[in-house]
Amino acid sequence: MTAHNNILITPLTAEAFAPFGDVIEAKSTNTFLINNGQAQRFHDLAKIDVSMGDGRPLISLVRSAPTQFPLTLKLVERHPLGSQAFIPLGNYQFLIVVALTNSNDLPDTLHAFLSNGQQGINYKPGVWHHPLIVFDHTTDFLVIDRGGAGNNCDVVELDGNMVIEALAVDTKVSKKSYEFSVNGASQQCELK
Repeated sequence: MTAHNNILITPLTAEAFAPFGDVIEAKSTNTFLINNGQAQRFHDLAKIDVSMGDGRPLISLVRSAPTQFPLTLKLVERHPLGSQAFIPLGNYQFLIVVALTNSNDLPDTLHAFLSNGQQGINYKPGVWHHPLIVFDHTTDFLVIDRGGAGNNCDVVELDGNMVIEALAVDTKVSKKSYEFSVNGASQQCELK
């Protein structure tokens, strides 16, 4: 598969990420108090879809080491039989690279989103995505995905033309601006 020569990195928002899945964060309007008013529940934040082919939900932990830059995007994968959620266990940002499927059943244009450190994501079934890209800290993620029979992982190799060369990120999430260099072109991402 040939990757496009440039990719715009944008802040992760529910609206921008909607074609690819759900953003999991404590911003839902569907909230209510529980436990005699001691706790607030942010309800039904993601459409977990694991029932295809008699699938069952799996809850796992993934520990991801910091990504080394420059990063050449070498592959993307998808899970056609179920959704896949990643929720960071800590206030750590991560970069999400995704693509929809084109008419040849291959990844289409790559899109990149930067989390604010307090957001998780849930990929819809069949959404192409790059493996986790984390920054300065080893990061644990709670993962909710599908278990069961059937091939639930397709992998496509990229041609190596997409390189995230440099990244300056405030991992304390105290700043609102982040600098990236993708294939030699500098860009800035403003978080809200």
